[in-house]
Amino acid sequence: MSWISNNYEKACLGGAAVVALGLGFTGWSKLSKIQQEFASGLKGAGNNNSAVQNAELIPGAVASMKLERSWSQAEDGGRPVDLFTGIALFVASSAPDIPIDLLKDPDVHPPIKNLWWIENRLDPGFADSPDRDPDEDGFSNLEEFLARTDPTSSESHPPLIAKLKYLRDETLTWVIRPSFGADGSFPLAYQDNKDGANRATAANMIASGELFFSQGTMANRFKLLGSEERKEHNPRTNVEGNVTIVRIEDQRPNKRGTVYEFPSPLSRERLNDFAQHDRTAVLSLEALGMGGKEFKVEENLPFAIPPDSPKKDFLLKTVTPEAVTVEYTDAAGARKTVVITEGNLPNAGD
Repeated sequence: MSWISNNYEKACLGGAAVVALGLGFTGWSKLSKIQQEFASGLKGAGNNNSAVQNAELIPGAVASMKLERSWSQAEDGGRPVDLFTGIALFVASSAPDIPIDLLKDPDVHPPIKNLWWIENRLDPGFADSPDRDPDEDGFSNLEEFLARTDPTSSESHPPLIAKLKYLRDETLTWVIRPSFGADGSFPLAYQDNKDGANRATAANMIASGELFFSQGTMANRFKLLGSEERKEHNPRTNVEGNVTIVRIEDQRPNKRGTVYEFPSPLSRERLNDFAQHDRTAVLSLEALGMGGKEFKVEENLPFAIPPDSPKKDFLLKTVTPEAVTVEYTDAAGARKTVVITEGNLPNAGD
């Protein structure tokens, strides 16, 4: 039996040691070559290693990772700076190379002050910036500036009367025709331009002090006050004669106490001479998202704006086809009157 057979384990262990030594020598020799071509340690600014572009920046980049990264409010001349940019925020369209400083330069949109745009965090950089409405309450930036209200909140706005628009007049034209009466009582007939009609006939004449008509169109709206004889010149016949004048008092809330006079009898030819009018204004509030939504108010009645508000602080004093007159009390407690022509809003100075 040979030595290897008797010492097999020792032979394997020795062989492994020889292989390990061989591999170690090979690695050492390779490392020596690499160290000659590329330095294995960082020495100086990139170890003067021309094979790696901008290698000298690596130490600085590593060091920057250890810097304090917490943010603090920046200031410029005592004012906070919230926007960091490499270009001018505002320039004049006529000179785009010249920056505009809102704190130092003349107002961009007179009479609005430059500081107003900054305080309200609004952009003055558009030609129509004064006409814009960022809070969509129906009032422009210029209107909010003049009223000293908050242009970014729809809860803060100028007086709503400024946005009340008179769309048109809806007039009811009517007349009452007395006929020949007896003992101070008269037959009375009502008619209007919207086909409304009512009648108290000769069999049921209305006496002085009575309300009429008991039902139907204009029920209990009118009261017969009485009658009197007068001398009257008839322009159609150019003759003066005695005429019976019937006096009727209106009981409608907005016309209570108004007295009308009609001749008895009143011929059909003279109806237009004695026509009366119930005027109603069709309005809209061009603010708070209600633009174009119509609502109606009768002449000489209080109303609210918005129309669903419980406080009726406005009085529609008069209505004509051409204009309406509105009375109201302003924030300072002064009584104001404004005239609004058909199809328009109040004048800015009203």
